[in-house]
Amino acid sequence: MNFQKISDPEFRKEIEASKALKLFPAGSVILDINSYIHYIPLVLSGSIKVMRTDEDGREILLYYLTPGESCISSILSGLTQDTSKVKVVVEESAEILMISLQQAKDWLRKYPEWTDFIFGLYQRRFEDLLEVVNAVAFQKADARLLHLLNQKSQLYKSNELSVTHQQLADELGITREAVSRVLKQIETEGKIKLSRNKITLL
Repeated sequence: MNFQKISDPEFRKEIEASKALKLFPAGSVILDINSYIHYIPLVLSGSIKVMRTDEDGREILLYYLTPGESCISSILSGLTQDTSKVKVVVEESAEILMISLQQAKDWLRKYPEWTDFIFGLYQRRFEDLLEVVNAVAFQKADARLLHLLNQKSQLYKSNELSVTHQQLADELGITREAVSRVLKQIETEGKIKLSRNKITLL
């Protein structure tokens, strides 16, 4: 949601008056599995990633949130007073507007622009989740890994990524050994260059 393009002056005034802006460093956990939701995060700068975690602590990346986006899973769980089904972690230091659940409910009733934004989010996130399911079910590890590297490259606007093999393994839901093996394979194919804690897309 681009606040500068909000047409309703009352809606813009309420957002500006909320004063719920917070800065989070990279690695901050904004929301964890099974925790109750009191605020809905709307990213203004930086990026955050939404993960699913199983009982054994294994994780898989569901999607990234970039400026102007929010987490539809948090919104739905919050509005239904359910606990979180996802883990939300700051990927790169982020400026986030923390919208209270009551405000989010009031805005749904008062402002069509907010309702349209929520439905638009739902559609985009549903498509993201379909991609994850397709990747896990049908794609080989090398294609999934290369796709993740390209996603990170777009997020950071750089072909040089400071990321460990363990971080990639956590986001893909596979072992670090498998990631290292596949990275070596991709490097042999001339698509990336590996160095200590750094991967360069060629």
